[in-house]
Amino acid sequence: MTDAQVQDGARRLHHAEQTRAPLRQLSGQYPEFSIADAYRVQDAWVTHKLTLGRRVIGHKIGLTSRAMQQAVNINEPDYGTLLDDMVFSELQPIPSERFIVPRVEVELAFILGQDLRGPDVTVTDVLDATRWVVPAAEIIDARIERVDRETGATRKVTDTISDNAANAGIVLGGRPVRPTDVDLRWVGALLARNGVIEETGVSAGVLNHPAEGVAWLANRLAPHGVTLRAGQIVLAGSFTRPVDAAPGDVFHADYGPLGSVTLRFSR
Repeated sequence: MTDAQVQDGARRLHHAEQTRAPLRQLSGQYPEFSIADAYRVQDAWVTHKLTLGRRVIGHKIGLTSRAMQQAVNINEPDYGTLLDDMVFSELQPIPSERFIVPRVEVELAFILGQDLRGPDVTVTDVLDATRWVVPAAEIIDARIERVDRETGATRKVTDTISDNAANAGIVLGGRPVRPTDVDLRWVGALLARNGVIEETGVSAGVLNHPAEGVAWLANRLAPHGVTLRAGQIVLAGSFTRPVDAAPGDVFHADYGPLGSVTLRFSR
């Protein structure tokens, strides 16, 4: 893609988010649309948001399960940027009008106490650098059509990456723990929507250990001069499938000994 095409893609993504009118798949418009191009579009969109006063508070990792990677024909996770206006409270209804087709995922959030910079970051480095691990729920959305309105084609991983890895919101809750106080591989969660359990999972489904994703991200970003900073939040990846959310829905993610996270979508 040319620089002009990258900037145009970023502008259209921002307009789609603001108007809640998803745009057609970039992969269908640019046949040679590569993963590298997709991250360039994502970066341009995030940069635009920063010029409007937004602030980076962390990062998210997606496509961490083997099944999801095989489904989209990719052999590694993807990532996006968390911004300050994406954080919602358990105490107030989440504005449904903010999203297009929201879905909810269950994750662990790593709150860093020290900087992490690749290459060669390991799981133990991540555990050493993490101050708290916190139960979290991520709200994902699609500013690019999941299914093309004319051709019926499903979106490709490049579309999702350019769409800031589908990131739209985050809710933290439960009981923060030190990273070595529990076996992070065996953190489980039950995800209920309106009182009905829709999904269950265990965090080992995230690359065998949720800290593995954080290490991968630090190493993946190193060639671009990006450091994971102390105080930032890193969403390590979902260990349940995404569950559709509609206005008025109430989600409850029960993490057992680590407490719970509740999301209430406004009507």
